[in-house]
Amino acid sequence: MASRSSHFLAIGALAGALSCTVGTGQEPRPETQPKIENPPAVKPTNRLADENSPYLRQHAHNPVDWYPWGDEAFALARREDKPIFLSIGYAACHWCHVMEHESFENEAIAAVMNRYFVCIKVDREERPDVDEIYMAAVQAMGVPGGWPLSVWLTPAGKPFHGGTYFPPDDRYGRPGFRRVLEHMHKVWVERRDEVEKSAAGIAGHLQQVLAPELAPGEPTAALLESFLPQSRERYDPDFGGFAPPPNHAPKFPHCSELTVLMRLGRSEGLVMVEETLTRMRAGGIYDQLGGGFHRYSVDREWLVPHFEKMLYDNAQLVPVYLELAARTGDTDFTRVATETLDYLLREMQHPRGGFFSSQDADSEGVEGKFFVWQQAEFEALLGDDAALAERAYGVTAAGNWEHSNILVRGASASELAAEFGAAAERLPALRARLLAARNERVHPGTDDKILCAWNGLAIAAFAVGYRATGELRYLEAAQRAADFALGELVEDGRCRRSWHSDNARHDGVLEDYAMLADGLLALFECDSDARWLAAAKTLLDNVDAHFGAADGGFWFTADDAETLVARTKIATESSTPSGMAVAARAFLRAGTLLGDERLYDRGVAVLRYNHGLLASSPVAAPALLLAVQFHLAEPREVVVAGEPDDPRTRALLAAAWRAFPDHHVVANVHAGNRAALAAISPLFADRLPVDGVPAAYVCRRGACERPLTDPAALRLYP
Repeated sequence: MASRSSHFLAIGALAGALSCTVGTGQEPRPETQPKIENPPAVKPTNRLADENSPYLRQHAHNPVDWYPWGDEAFALARREDKPIFLSIGYAACHWCHVMEHESFENEAIAAVMNRYFVCIKVDREERPDVDEIYMAAVQAMGVPGGWPLSVWLTPAGKPFHGGTYFPPDDRYGRPGFRRVLEHMHKVWVERRDEVEKSAAGIAGHLQQVLAPELAPGEPTAALLESFLPQSRERYDPDFGGFAPPPNHAPKFPHCSELTVLMRLGRSEGLVMVEETLTRMRAGGIYDQLGGGFHRYSVDREWLVPHFEKMLYDNAQLVPVYLELAARTGDTDFTRVATETLDYLLREMQHPRGGFFSSQDADSEGVEGKFFVWQQAEFEALLGDDAALAERAYGVTAAGNWEHSNILVRGASASELAAEFGAAAERLPALRARLLAARNERVHPGTDDKILCAWNGLAIAAFAVGYRATGELRYLEAAQRAADFALGELVEDGRCRRSWHSDNARHDGVLEDYAMLADGLLALFECDSDARWLAAAKTLLDNVDAHFGAADGGFWFTADDAETLVARTKIATESSTPSGMAVAARAFLRAGTLLGDERLYDRGVAVLRYNHGLLASSPVAAPALLLAVQFHLAEPREVVVAGEPDDPRTRALLAAAWRAFPDHHVVANVHAGNRAALAAISPLFADRLPVDGVPAAYVCRRGACERPLTDPAALRLYP
């Protein structure tokens, strides 16, 4: 195969200058970052003022003549024979704000953009299909990738050049954005044939790499063998976490990878997980006052985060911490999980039940300002108790970052007790005072659009939280979010991607259907409301009908979705599990719950299709390997027959809910739901109490053991 560079337009020294990528540990030093001032209250608006996305509306007053992604922009580009400048970002992205302030609010730069290009702005969270394609294109050009993503396209949408963040003028070893714009215009005018040839080559390359032909095979235990060695290659033995050596930074949570390692049944994997989650909960990546996790750590010690908080990170981390708590008996892991759920309830839930997308890294134009402290602030607020809090949170006069303090776990509880005696017991009250004082600050902005897929992750997190703790507020939060999603984001079994201001927009992609279905299945296991099970089955039926591929995989977009440069079908993942992986697991779980071999086999078909990927690089698709683990465990169906308010029923359910690993499904059949469940699957009809006593039926693919009435006898795993 020819090298990738042979496909793409060479633009001399400028191309080399574009290869540095924001967000990969190569960003400019923080002290050189510009302060982002708030724009004037009233400015002329562009077309983005009418968009749903808060991120797009942030750019509504730019002097750039922005278009949203759509036919109007592409028609104009064809009519005026102009290339397209495509900018992709998201609301919580610090460097997206920087580039907007430096370039998109700059009248002179905007004039160049408007003169030479049709300019399109995309919220990557609303259009992950567009983002996936053009991120792959930029990476194929030799740029590591990141946001803001900057791509130049032909009027047909084929990419011919790209990068990430560009400063307005040459700096940081990067070319200035205005110079890049003028060069791209010159290339378009003077070297059109080369541009068109390059763009056609890139488009063809994307169609190959984003819909690969894989060698199929049966999912066997052999697929698990190389996972631990591949994780070990990136594991930081000193501080936990996974990132390439020798720097081991930046570090992301890698939730699916951690879960697979826990379930391998090998002590080394469990040690890696425990060390990682212990370091994370003690570091600056965890919000020590308000709960919840920031996006990632820029250093190997987990000290300095990129301060944005994403719904998907926090939703995924909750089950990981709860499973580790169950395995180790360390209730502090449970505390971190519940503080994270409480943070989401306090700050991220819409009054109608759905969960918002993210919170910004910046406040008052400065990254992290909301979260950091000066020692003098502690002393002014806490008086004589300041020394205790300073020791607990690692606060010093010099600070640990940019002359400020990112709060971490400093002295341990035993050390505090030894140093401060009974006064150490006041720490929870001091934490509450600090949090109340922080809440008086100017808060980071919240991207309050509601995404279908990420709400599926949140529903699952709250369901797992309820199962682990019995806290009713977590169950109620999951139920409210599910009601919202089914009422506002699903119509006739088809998903919409995004909701804001009573308006749902954009066709759902695979992950919207899969993650919502998976969340509904998790919620059904908590309250056994037949609505959730029926809705999940309908969503999965539509996944099969509209996303299914003949080779057993799933496309990322539906068969009736907008036609893009490429249609993608890949199971590798980054910050969230792939839609393919979540769909596989949801089909397996639904098939097990319903006794439906067709559904179950559809999940297995996904595993067969991805056999080549899993055999060569399982760490690239850990969520898919979770589905393999589920399948290989011969998953059990546990149906508890008994009234939900009967303590004996509750005891049986608790025993099933809190068993791990999660290689089983749970349902509660009772007088109130028996008919509705039997209408979905006849297997529920004959699950009855034994002589009036609540009983648990444990079955494997239709073969059931003798019903059990004693929770202590309900041992699902050795």
